[in-house]
Amino acid sequence: MKRHTLLSALILALASFVATGLPAAALEQAVVSTRVIYPGETISVDALDEVVLRRPPRGNTAIARMLEDIDGKVARRTLLPGRLIPISYVRDAYLVETGSPVTVTFSEGPLVISLRAVPLQAGAAGDMIRLRNIESGRTFMGVVLADGSVQVGAI
Repeated sequence: MKRHTLLSALILALASFVATGLPAAALEQAVVSTRVIYPGETISVDALDEVVLRRPPRGNTAIARMLEDIDGKVARRTLLPGRLIPISYVRDAYLVETGSPVTVTFSEGPLVISLRAVPLQAGAAGDMIRLRNIESGRTFMGVVLADGSVQVGAI
């Protein structure tokens, strides 16, 4: 059975090479930008293109493989046209901006307390950020939720 599987794999690799002129292992896909994308700019699908790699990228840097990997994310560094995009060069869009008041909630069982606070840091979903209570002026930490609010918990 193993011999049959190996033979099938060799036949598929040979068929791929004949059809494309490339070895089967080289048929990897990656995403490149079609124009210069500057730091802080939100990345959209119309500024991206998918390409087939002729050889695997050197090193062990994770790169964007599909458009969905970086669509809607924000560039941390300048992305040049035709270059592979390392995942570390993009970040999630911030849901909470510094200085824009947000709703902060604390909940434990049936008890729910909410207040307005000013973020001292920007943050994306899941980020732990520092906030200032508008009424008391005290600072505290909270986690940004997907809806743009912040959750705090008992310590």
